Amino acid sequence: MNQLEKVKKLNRMLLAEMPEYRLQANRLDADDYKEQRMLLRSLMNLRNPMPVSQYFLDLQDEFLKAEAEEKGIVDVKQIPGSQKDDRLCLWQGDITKLNADAIVNAANAALLGCFIPCHRCIDNAIHSAAGVQLRDVCFQMIQEQGHEEATGSAKITKGYNLPAKYVIHTVGPIIYDEVTAEDKIMLASCYASCLQVSAEKNLESIAFCCISTGEFHFPNDLAAEIAVDTVQTYLKQNPDTSLKKIIFNVFKDLDKEIYEEILKG
Repeated sequence: MNQLEKVKKLNRMLLAEMPEYRLQANRLDADDYKEQRMLLRSLMNLRNPMPVSQYFLDLQDEFLKAEAEEKGIVDVKQIPGSQKDDRLCLWQGDITKLNADAIVNAANAALLGCFIPCHRCIDNAIHSAAGVQLRDVCFQMIQEQGHEEATGSAKITKGYNLPAKYVIHTVGPIIYDEVTAEDKIMLASCYASCLQVSAEKNLESIAFCCISTGEFHFPNDLAAEIAVDTVQTYLKQNPDTSLKKIIFNVFKDLDKEIYEEILKG
């Protein structure tokens, strides 16, 4: 079964669960891989956490793993360190391609990922590449703790179909007007919490996204300063940490320039 045949079969199974989307799905070209792939991502994004058949999971996992190989997996061990500290790295690109022990997801308080079909946020990208299992296990964690995730904290899950072994989910502060002192503390807490979770798992590499700078509107330059300062402070205070690679993953050229300047200083 090729990738087109797999994606069409996955779509049929999801549409059986969500028949309200069949009309829109029928407008798409059944033999156009790009359209069928976008439909699959959209349906995965819209799907509520619920049990799914093992057959679906097996086919989905086979499809997503093949797709990850096609996109290209980036070996984090080959990413050069900065002059300031060889453990600190900067990499621009799609975080879902990194084979780090853990990648960090800028999550919402529900930890359920993004429900907007094909939205360009990192939460959507990570959940879409990991598979439907990720939303389900995050839902179970929230149900068990009985409340939404607090800002500045972190939770770890398996990476499922991502090249990364784990995903660390952290909820950053949302900026509505000016950045407050509490906002700065909460953002620093996000980075510190992720590092602490990594240490508890004895991880050797972690890739941070630019937490809170997208949909949550934290200023990019200030966020980067807090990120690097928090990581450096952690490394000084924990000289025996298992972490050997801490990657600042950026997507925008603006963030790349900001981190380059900070890491040179």
